[in-house]
Amino acid sequence: MSVPLILTIGKATQDVFLKSSKAFEPHEHKGVLYEQLPLGQKLDLDEVISTTGGNVTNAAVTFARQGLHSRYLWALGTEFASHAVLQDLDNEGVDTSHVRQDKSYRASYSTILLASSGERTILNYHGTKLASDGSALDLAAFENADWVYLSALGDMDLLEFLITKSKKHGVKVFLNPAGAELAEIDKLRALLEDVDVLAVNKEEAQQIVEGQTIEELARHATHYVPIAIVSDGPHGAVATDGKTIVTAGMYEDVPVIDRTGGGDAFGSGFLSEIVKGKSIKDAMLFASANSTSVVTVIGAKAGILHEGVVLHDMPLTEKEF
Repeated sequence: MSVPLILTIGKATQDVFLKSSKAFEPHEHKGVLYEQLPLGQKLDLDEVISTTGGNVTNAAVTFARQGLHSRYLWALGTEFASHAVLQDLDNEGVDTSHVRQDKSYRASYSTILLASSGERTILNYHGTKLASDGSALDLAAFENADWVYLSALGDMDLLEFLITKSKKHGVKVFLNPAGAELAEIDKLRALLEDVDVLAVNKEEAQQIVEGQTIEELARHATHYVPIAIVSDGPHGAVATDGKTIVTAGMYEDVPVIDRTGGGDAFGSGFLSEIVKGKSIKDAMLFASANSTSVVTVIGAKAGILHEGVVLHDMPLTEKEF
């Protein structure tokens, strides 16, 4: 039996984490937490950690560590951040042979001010915006792919192009839309008929369908897609395939060091089990464990679980749809 091939498409980022036990403590003003950095002063840092991120590159590492054929597609540059991203993915065994590298492109870059609570302020450079018609991409990457994983493309036209391309090649689609896609909600709804798994949080789901609870939202989302996942942070998540509904609590109550990549770990953890033929319940267990592991360390990739990890039971309920 051949190993399933998952193609991830989207932005890549170099992340530099700055830790300071004194300088980056949150301050509350009118119910909103802020970082306060005085101008004209030098602030001492406890630690500087350089990693790489980007929603789909984080997912690509989950797939690779789970023994799947993980392939990454995008256009990157020749500057340091792009090289750092590619080196990380190559070290993880992710197939980057279809990444187009040219000096006219630049990867995204983020500086993360990390508070001791695990909350963070992110200063983000978005990198080069690719053409909406997909002309910057090596579309040969779709050959032999079983699934495509799409997240936070930031361009509705490019998303439509890639979903259409996937369906033309008989490739199943996992979609985790972000702000730019949700801002064009009618176009997004029209695309969902070609999406196989939709993963959103509660607030995002409420922009797509009616409902108050995450179970209601997941049920209503299956009018558009075969499998829907709706998460609500520490309050758990619900997934359904229209036959059963699985509700998951927290895998473990752990100290949160850094929330970066927790959502990516959940979505990619879920899909890594589904493509292996596992049940929705098994997929939710691994997704929760993967996400929990990621938020206990700094960076979006360091805590991603490897194949063969032994998991313990967690609060899970399963019932008929």
